Amino acid sequence: MTSSAKLLRDRGASDLDGRWLEAALLTFVYTIISGIFSASVSAGAELFVPHVGTALSLLLIPMGWGFSIAFLTNHRRQSNDPFHLGCLFDGYHDFVRIFLTMLLEYVYIILWTLLLVVPGIIKALSYSQTTFILRDRPDLKYNSAIELSMEMMHGHKYDLFWLYLTFIGWAVLCIFTLGIGYFWLQPYMTSTMANFYEEVKADYERKAFETPTSRNPGQQPATFESNYSKSEK
Repeated sequence: MTSSAKLLRDRGASDLDGRWLEAALLTFVYTIISGIFSASVSAGAELFVPHVGTALSLLLIPMGWGFSIAFLTNHRRQSNDPFHLGCLFDGYHDFVRIFLTMLLEYVYIILWTLLLVVPGIIKALSYSQTTFILRDRPDLKYNSAIELSMEMMHGHKYDLFWLYLTFIGWAVLCIFTLGIGYFWLQPYMTSTMANFYEEVKADYERKAFETPTSRNPGQQPATFESNYSKSEK
């Protein structure tokens, strides 16, 4: 059971105290880069090979990953400057693993959505923690990372769905700011999602300790932090 949506939002906002402007500027830069790249690549490529522009736009996937991870880094206070522009390109340092895993996730969601919208939404919620898992578990990729997200989200999908719904009012208000409010709403949402991930991860690890499965007697299940630390050595 995770904290209430209000408490998670409050924590997400608290994480941004003193850093709202930095987070908004990062969101602005990310949006501009994404827009310019997508538009220029699509416009230029379509002149020669139809639909290749859309394919090339997928190269922005690691940038979206880096954007989300910046807020997890900020939440954990692992950097004095979590919203520096370089963080947008962190995903390209591990391009193949991150790109292919996130692309596989999107393909699965699209395929489920083609069946029916509701199953697509459910699967999107199930796969939602893959982004953060790729950061904390560098030993996982592709289906392994997605399957771990599914395990972690067991019993938490409604919590996340409701959490998303609580942002609808803020999204409507952004319309009246001609979209400018989006540059503050997106950091608010992403910061809140980082807090949600931390709670779901903690609940998953607690259950792993309480319910031993096939590990050897006396062997403790590896935590996300321990796996990440090993990769850094």
